[in-house]
Amino acid sequence: VAEAGKTIYYLSESSGTFNVAKMNSDGSNPTPVTSFKTHPVRFLTASKNGTLCFGYDGEIYTHAGGKTQKVNITLNADTRTTQVRNVPVSGGIGGMKVSPNGKEVAFLYRGDVFVTNADGNTTKQVTKTPQAETDITWHADGRMLMYASERGGKWGIYKSEISRKDEPYFFASTLIKESPVVVTAVNNLNPQLSPDGKELAFVENFNTLKILNLAAKSERVLINQKEWLSWGDGGHDVEWSPDSKWLLLSYAEQEIGNGEVGIVSADGKTKLTNISKNGFGDGGPKWMMGGKMIMWFSDRDGLSSKANSGASQRDVYGMFLTQDAWDLFRLNKEDATLQKEIKEKAEKADTTKKAGSKKDSVVIEWAGLDQRKSRLTIHSSSLSDALVDKDGENLYYLSRFERGINLWTTNLRTRETKILAPLGANNAGNMQWDKEGKKIFLQTDAGIARIEATSGKVDRISISGEMQLDIAAEREIMFEHVVRRTRDIFYKNDFHGIQWKELSDNYRKYLPSIGNGYEFSEMLSEIEMLSEMLGELNVSHCGASYSNPAPAGDATASLGIFFDYKHEGNGVRIDEVIAGGPLDKAGYNVKPGTVILAIDGDTITPDMDWVRLLNRKAGRNVLLSLDENGKSRELVVKPISGGEENQLLYKRWVKRNADEVDKLSNGQLGYIHIPGMNDGAYRMALEEAMGKYAGRKALVVDTRNNGGGDLVADLAMWLSGKRFIQYSNDREVANYEPTFRWNKPTISLANEANYSDGHCYAFTYQYLKIGKLVGMPVPGTCSFAGWEQLQDGQTRWGTVPMGARMMDGSGRYLENYQTEPDIKLMNEFDKVIKGKDQQLETAVAELMKEVK
Repeated sequence: VAEAGKTIYYLSESSGTFNVAKMNSDGSNPTPVTSFKTHPVRFLTASKNGTLCFGYDGEIYTHAGGKTQKVNITLNADTRTTQVRNVPVSGGIGGMKVSPNGKEVAFLYRGDVFVTNADGNTTKQVTKTPQAETDITWHADGRMLMYASERGGKWGIYKSEISRKDEPYFFASTLIKESPVVVTAVNNLNPQLSPDGKELAFVENFNTLKILNLAAKSERVLINQKEWLSWGDGGHDVEWSPDSKWLLLSYAEQEIGNGEVGIVSADGKTKLTNISKNGFGDGGPKWMMGGKMIMWFSDRDGLSSKANSGASQRDVYGMFLTQDAWDLFRLNKEDATLQKEIKEKAEKADTTKKAGSKKDSVVIEWAGLDQRKSRLTIHSSSLSDALVDKDGENLYYLSRFERGINLWTTNLRTRETKILAPLGANNAGNMQWDKEGKKIFLQTDAGIARIEATSGKVDRISISGEMQLDIAAEREIMFEHVVRRTRDIFYKNDFHGIQWKELSDNYRKYLPSIGNGYEFSEMLSEIEMLSEMLGELNVSHCGASYSNPAPAGDATASLGIFFDYKHEGNGVRIDEVIAGGPLDKAGYNVKPGTVILAIDGDTITPDMDWVRLLNRKAGRNVLLSLDENGKSRELVVKPISGGEENQLLYKRWVKRNADEVDKLSNGQLGYIHIPGMNDGAYRMALEEAMGKYAGRKALVVDTRNNGGGDLVADLAMWLSGKRFIQYSNDREVANYEPTFRWNKPTISLANEANYSDGHCYAFTYQYLKIGKLVGMPVPGTCSFAGWEQLQDGQTRWGTVPMGARMMDGSGRYLENYQTEPDIKLMNEFDKVIKGKDQQLETAVAELMKEVK
């Protein structure tokens, strides 16, 4: 900000933080104005007379006449409001677990554990804590629940038991006793009770799998941190075998990263064994058929994104642990029926009891195990969850085709596949069998449902309850969670030089003053609780937001026009009709110079904020009254949303750039723009480059304003193609290998707005010397995001758990290390407003040197 055009005030790093400084308009004589310590100055503004105003440590300050002083503010508050509210328990539930007898269902709602009657509508609140509980597991007797809870700055495992012996069910109990199970100086979570109720599997410090013998109180380690990488809280799939002797889990082989399915014995004698050995993405393992089969999900056969990190369709795979089970599975329907009859007769005739025999006892024949694997689904799809019945005859799976998620079934012998229950759900998953294996419990966006496996009949389980929610206490717990998790997962041990404990202690004092979720997370509070605190870490992919959209909030629609700001009098004069917009339709013939006099009969006057006439009218018929050189007519159009208009403006900009490159290179160069690092952008890049510009000598790759994603490796490999074989005869050349990669020269553009993977790309393009990089320095934001939804369901926060490091021997992180272009050039304002793109013109001129 400038005072009388002579002095420039700005924020500069000094005294270990950001303070106000000033300098002459020519950049000379930089001088500090403030000297605050600990926290940065924010929101610097200036009045016309040169008085400065800014925020520091949650307060507002002014600076004038060489003096800095705090503004005294007094607010009158209505103290009759309360932070304790009665909240109905209904939608938004999570973590469903069916009781061993199938008569109760435990679930999580807003961080507390509830149990509801599967055959009625009675719902009981089990825990009443502001802290978040997660990972519910039932004891075999149905009278105990275990779960993880974050208390005292760390995760611990607790249990709740029905106190009175004459009360058999949680939902109808009166007294419930809670006590700690595994609460130590470190984090313990992901509890899983064994089916026999004797042992507890849990995860210590996020990456060590342990077993606790409940009677002996002894622990043993099954998997250590070297075998089980974790980026943060939870996220581990662990499931006991029916006989309580084995555990299935998902994990990733070190330095490879692809998901695999592993098995480990509960006694620790058989170490972690990779049983999927696939090389594709495998996960979500489950025991089926009483322990005779292991089921999991894999993207091996499905359609996948062109980009390696994009979404993929999945299939259900089954592995049979014995040759007998495998042979039976492979029989056709007729032979299987006959075999079943013979077996049943033999069992009736055999009156002897085999010593040590036990139902659901798991037998693993390791020899040939990897050969007894089969794809169970007949088609790959967007799978949510799946189950196989106890006889191994039918597969049940949740999948999305076109609209909504439905429950499908496949007869594993005849391969007949059909929809069993048309759910039409937006979100559905977490299917579990009842005790008899005849009914499926399913968690969907509509709550909990119970489905007959034979008929597909759907019964909704009623949840009727409410909870007393202390908003202030919940907010304090969420704050402590953010503090603890940032401490545990932040990628740099030195926290970029920040004393994290002291910093978080300082912000904690503002908690009593927070009045709502917006103040807690973002802009409506001067102290910006989470965002401002996390911002002091000086790292990208970090901050917080709060979302509670109003159903009837403002949403201004657009007519898809540029209008003349110099127009005087009534109406709006059209300067340009945006191609593809509401007015760019066959037969409309709306030309520049046309004046829109009225919208839906309301005359547009010079003193009117006329866009209010388009509020909440996207996609609806709107009547325009037009004046075309003195001729009047009416036109009915459907305005579009602001997002749709932005897409049209983006296409307009790309077309302008492509036309400019075509013109400047005399048709020798192609032009593509990559707006984000995602599958759609990658496909568009390949479509344009390998199709429209296949015959061009070189390619301009524009990534300016790229917001990131995960595409850097795909782009680097695609653009660095080298010709190694020529297909030709003595008369002509047909093509070269590789044909699926760009193997001609390129030049790339990047700027200050490249973010995240947009920065990873700029660095990689230059580091691998694929071509020259043109534009402005790209800020160092190449790192991974770790976003999380907090227990209120509306606050989202995140920080960086994993950074990207250079492989040049320096070990330097790319975070906070900007990439300097080979040709540094700024698009100057006075030229941009006239339609001149200096960076693009320079890139074309530079690349033309290589193709001549």
